[in-house]
Amino acid sequence: MKPPFSTASMGTQRKDSFLWGKAPLSFNSNDKRQSDVHKHVILDDIQKLRLEIENMMTEIQTMEADDENKNVMKNKRIQCGKKKFNMDPEKGIQYLVDNDLLEWKPEAVAEFLYKEEGLNKTAIGNFLGEREELHLQILQAFVDLHEFSNLNLVQALRQFLWSFRLPGEAQKIDRMMEAFALRYCTCNTGVFQSTDTCYILSFAIIMLNTSLHNPNVKDKTTLERFISMNRGINHGEDLPDELLEKLYESIKNEPFKIPEDDGNDLTHTFFNPDREGWLLKEGGRIKTWKRRWFILTDGCLYYFQYTTDKEPKGIIPLENLSVREVEDANKQFCLELFSPHRKGETIKACKTETDGRVVMGKHHSYRLSAASEEECADWIQAIRHTTLVRTPENKT
Repeated sequence: MKPPFSTASMGTQRKDSFLWGKAPLSFNSNDKRQSDVHKHVILDDIQKLRLEIENMMTEIQTMEADDENKNVMKNKRIQCGKKKFNMDPEKGIQYLVDNDLLEWKPEAVAEFLYKEEGLNKTAIGNFLGEREELHLQILQAFVDLHEFSNLNLVQALRQFLWSFRLPGEAQKIDRMMEAFALRYCTCNTGVFQSTDTCYILSFAIIMLNTSLHNPNVKDKTTLERFISMNRGINHGEDLPDELLEKLYESIKNEPFKIPEDDGNDLTHTFFNPDREGWLLKEGGRIKTWKRRWFILTDGCLYYFQYTTDKEPKGIIPLENLSVREVEDANKQFCLELFSPHRKGETIKACKTETDGRVVMGKHHSYRLSAASEEECADWIQAIRHTTLVRTPENKT
């Protein structure tokens, strides 16, 4: 009888076998060729994947660079819009709206005026004081950005009058103080019986500030006179003497701080210009040439009568303008600023007249003359680097 597990019935085990009783795998030439093919396919796939990753990284870097360039251009446009606002508030706001930098909504414009740095406080005051319905809505939205809760009237006025500079026109001041009184009473219910009381007392405090701290006023208002002046203004009733005394002492000890018009002083803008130097400028209507000091910065070309002037005689925003070398019968080394898409139209620019008025420029193009061919080429290169629209060099 055979044993139940005979070795004869089992396969022979080889030393290099992985499985008991199984022969090891063997490759013929055909198998090797197929293996090589698979190997090359895998290597090709790896190479393709590597290239795809490299291309993807390049695209990401390009997108990041594009985003950075867009942010740079956006910031330059904002700076240009702020400078326009300081020269002409209406045109500055319109520029920002046209360039999708600001929504033409009362809340958006008010927030821009309230939070943006570098805006001229006098320009803000004049803009807010206009009587058109949209301006009134912007004024109300601007005042609503102030938080007057738990502040006495002098404290609230200090905050309010620091955010802009009161215009000189009485009607504008009246509208602004009415808006202030409404906001103060909303934030501090029960302090006054009506907004009229707050309005009248606010004016009295402003006049008190002038009386106490203007050296030209010889007859200074006393506490007794201040209290007497404000008798019966609270719907026929008197305000507490303690309240009026506290307001009086606050103004006496510390006058209102009038904001400086640093936004209108453009000196800080010109610390690191892209280029500056003397150029001859041809007039608009009268074709005479005048020597002007030019500064190129923040996408604008400024020109001054003297290098020591703080404010420019004119500003030329370079957006949508191009520059080219031109020949002129009267001057050498000339360059010309022009609009390639709006031939014959007046270029948007502004200048200051001798009487201080800011007016729009009358140029269809600006022709300038440098001292040498090299300077002319340098100015063209610098302006082309700044402008958004570039055209091939050509002579006319």
